[in-house]
Amino acid sequence: MSKTRSDLLVGAIEGGGTKFVCAVGSGPDSGILARESFSTGDDPAKLLSTVARWLKQQASKHGKLGALGVASFGPVDLDEASPTYGCMTSTPKPGWANTDVLSPLAAAFPGVPVGFDTDTNAAALGEHYWGNGQGFDDFVYITIGTGIGAGVMVGGHLQHGLIHPEFGHVLLPALANDDFGGVCPYHGRCLEGLCSGPALELRTGMNPEELPSHHDAWRTLTHYIGVALANVILTVSPKRIIIGGSVRKAGHLGEKNFFRLVQSSLLSSLNGYLVSPRLTDEGIRSYLVPPLLGDDAGVCGAIALAQCAASRPKTGIQSADPA
Repeated sequence: MSKTRSDLLVGAIEGGGTKFVCAVGSGPDSGILARESFSTGDDPAKLLSTVARWLKQQASKHGKLGALGVASFGPVDLDEASPTYGCMTSTPKPGWANTDVLSPLAAAFPGVPVGFDTDTNAAALGEHYWGNGQGFDDFVYITIGTGIGAGVMVGGHLQHGLIHPEFGHVLLPALANDDFGGVCPYHGRCLEGLCSGPALELRTGMNPEELPSHHDAWRTLTHYIGVALANVILTVSPKRIIIGGSVRKAGHLGEKNFFRLVQSSLLSSLNGYLVSPRLTDEGIRSYLVPPLLGDDAGVCGAIALAQCAASRPKTGIQSADPA
C-alpha cells in the first residue's frame, strides 16, 4: 500500500447516486478546506462541468491542486487498458449509462495526476488511512444508501478483478411470507433491491428517517443484511466489516440498534460454523462497526485516491489501487 502525500492539496470528488460531494484539502476534519455537494440528477455533462468549475474556483482560493481523486458510483470501467476506462457501464440511474465520468474532469486539470475508483473502494481507502480500517489490510467496507456497494481490501490491495465487487447485487433467500418484489431493475430481490433506502421506502411507504423503531421492516432489513454479510465472511474472510451509508443510521431505530440487529442476524446465519473470538456475542461488537469517518468516509477516500495517485511514479490518469 502506497503512502498518501499528506502535505499535498488535492481535489476530491465522491460521486453518488443522489449527490456528488466535492472537496479541496489534504485529509479529514480540518484537512478539508472547502466542500460542496451537487445533486446527481440526470444530466451528467452539466453536473461534471459544474464540478470542474467549482474545483477550479477553490484552487484559485486555496492554491494549486497537486492531484485529483474521483470516486464514482457504478458500475464503472476500471481497466486502464480499456477504451472506456473511466466510463459508467450499466446503471439504473437515468441518464448515466455509458457516461464518461473521468475524461471531462481530467481534461479540466491537464497534467494533474488523477486517481479513479468506485465510491465504495474509495470509502474503504479513507477508512484504511484515517478510520476504522486502520491496522487492517483485509477488510470490507459496505455502503447501504441509495444503492448498496462494497469496497474490498485483501492483503493491502483494493480489489478490482474482472470489473469490481458488486456486493449490492448478491441474491438472497426470501424470508417466509415476504413477497416484496424488490426495486432493482436487473435482479429484483437482490440485496440492493431489498435493503437500499429506496427499497425500504417502497416496502413501507415511508421515508426511512421517519420509520418507527418498532416497524417490522427493520427486522426484515437487518435479517437480509446479516445473511449477506455471512456470505461475505464465508467467501472473503475479512478481519473487519465496516457499514456506512444513510440506511445504517436507521431513523428512529437508531444506529446502535441497527448494528445490534445486524450483528445478531449475522451470528445466527453463521450458526457457529466459524470459530473466531471476533464472531462471538462480545467480539462481534468490534468486528462489525460503523465508519469512524462517518459520512466523510467517501470524500476522504477520494482525497486519499488523489494523494496515492500523486505518489506513484506514473503521471496522468491512473488506476486508484494504491498498491
